[in-house]
Order: sequence, then C-alpha cells, then structure tokens
Amino acid sequence: MNHKIKVLIIEDDPYLGMIMKECFETREFEAYLFASGKDGLDGYFKLKPDICILDVMLPMMDGFTIAKNIRSADQQTPIIFLTAKSMKEDVMEGFGVGADDYVKKPFSIEELIMRVHAILKRSSTQKTGNQVSKTKEYRIGHYVFDTERQLLISDHKNQKLTSRESELLQMLCDNPNETLDRNFALKKLWGDDSFFNARSMDVYITKLRNHFKNDPGIEIINIRGKGYKLLLMK
Repeated sequence: MNHKIKVLIIEDDPYLGMIMKECFETREFEAYLFASGKDGLDGYFKLKPDICILDVMLPMMDGFTIAKNIRSADQQTPIIFLTAKSMKEDVMEGFGVGADDYVKKPFSIEELIMRVHAILKRSSTQKTGNQVSKTKEYRIGHYVFDTERQLLISDHKNQKLTSRESELLQMLCDNPNETLDRNFALKKLWGDDSFFNARSMDVYITKLRNHFKNDPGIEIINIRGKGYKLLLMK
C-alpha cells in the first residue's frame, strides 16, 4: 500500500476512542481521533479522510448533523455510525443523512474493522469500474442519468447523486419495467441482505422516488416479497 488509509473517528468516550484508534493503527491505517462533533467536523475538512466513523451522541454537535455537513460537501466518503440507540427511527435517520453502515454498541472492534474493509473495497471497486459503475448515460423520462458524474440532469437542474443512489439507479435502469430482485441488489451493493441493509435500501429507493416526483411518467414501485420495478410510461 503506497499510502495509509485515513480513518476519521469521532467518539467522546475516551477509552473506546483510544482503543479504536490504536486498533486501526496496528493494522496500518492512519487514524485520527476527535472527542467532540465540532472538532471532528473541522478535522474532516482538514484531513480529507478515506472513511469516517461517527458516534451519534456527541457534545456540541451530534453525528447526524456532522454527516449532513459532510454530505453537503462530499457525497463519496463512506460514513459509519456508532450508536447505543436501537430505535428503527434512529437507524432510518442515519441512513437518510447518507450513512453507509450502522454499528450498534457494544460491538467487536474486529467486526468494525471488517466492515471498514468491506466498505472501502466496494468504494474502490466502483472507482476502478465494475459492472454496475461502467460509464453510461440513460434517458429516464425527462431526465438524463450520467453514471460517470453521478448526475441526474433535467431542464430545471442537475441533481448530484450519492454513490449508493447512483449504483441502485443504474441497476434499475439496466432492467426497466422489470423486477429488480431485492436480495440480489442487497448482496450486490451492500454485501449481504441483513435487516439494517434492507432498511438502508428502502431509504435510497425513497430518495430516488423524490428525485423523479416531478415526472408523472416515471415510477419506482414495490413488488411485494420480490423487489422493485422502474416503470417508464411510453
């Protein structure tokens, strides 16, 4: 590895934060630890990390707010939330603001590191060009979907998509008016079809629907027990 992967950790528990930092460093990561949301967000803009690990409950600025600030400037850098919260609403909010994964406390440091590796591998695969991310343009109703720039282009505006939105939309576009199997999409994009990943995909489907809400000729529907279908009216 020519350069060490930068991991930004924002965690106000000094013991847990130091354990995470040391464990990542022993595995040849470059780890940076911040104990408050404000300091951590400042650190993000200075360091430009490869991945962010954010506690939800933080002094001065919570993890959701940090993620929103990061996503306003950067749609690509993966974000993992750490939280003691297990309410479905909290999980949905985390994915809604652009999280790539959600780890509930208490957790195994080894599991966290494995998840980091898996997310970075998916991110790297997308950048180097796998089947899902080949450069293409799709005409979707009144929109043009540019997969290379991850842009949804219309007469009114250009909507920048997140990596996950772009990957999921491309899978739907490759099979218009046909059912995209839910489990296949989960395993292809998230690596497994766990409950939390399934909820995450539901959030991204909702985001895609919102992007197309002004075109009545486009609809993304649920096929109960099977998956989703992109309907394009002729």
